[in-house]
Amino acid sequence: METNLFFPVKLLLNGHINNWFQAVVKIVIQQSAFRNVSNVNAKTMSTKETLKNESPFVRVGTTLYKIVSQPRLNGGHIKKRIVWNNETLRQDYGKDYLASVPKYDGFCTVPDHVNYCHVIDNFLNLYEPIEHEPKEGDFSHIQTLIRHIFGKQYELGMDYLQLLYLQPVQKLPILLLVSEERNTGKSTFLNFLKAMFHNNVTFNTNEDFRSSSMRTGQESSSL
Repeated sequence: METNLFFPVKLLLNGHINNWFQAVVKIVIQQSAFRNVSNVNAKTMSTKETLKNESPFVRVGTTLYKIVSQPRLNGGHIKKRIVWNNETLRQDYGKDYLASVPKYDGFCTVPDHVNYCHVIDNFLNLYEPIEHEPKEGDFSHIQTLIRHIFGKQYELGMDYLQLLYLQPVQKLPILLLVSEERNTGKSTFLNFLKAMFHNNVTFNTNEDFRSSSMRTGQESSSL
């Protein structure tokens, strides 16, 4: 049964805000509670693991950054690049350390889950690698989740996930997850996407868009 209260979800890969999806697919979730599907918890990729082979400092263009592991309110950590000071670096590590800091011409955002490159033509890729790789085997819990969310459009859902992985720059539909009740699987599906693509997935709430609209209006009025 359909409700008039929509739950809009815009799934954006970091750095691809301009690549908005063109079509809209509305998924109406049945009222039955989401009881029979094991919960898929999104686990934040260990920042220590992602940084273990990475220099703690980088210089991009003429700006020095320190790469840190920032704690999150909901647990785990997220990698951040903080603008750093050359003199502070010398005080902490010595005057010769700056020469060993990796140097890049600028940033780029090139998502690729199959042939990922951290540096492209001396530009630092802001898109982060994901640790897991697809393997043949049982995926019954995930399959149950996708069947529950997409229902008769199960094949569409599987195509959607496959394209997100193999063709991350392709424009895809916006998913509208609709339900009259709570605990029907909306958040679980989002957490599943987060578990797949880690920090490359951004969740935007209505408040985020309202804040963005207010900032845009203020900037326009000041011109």
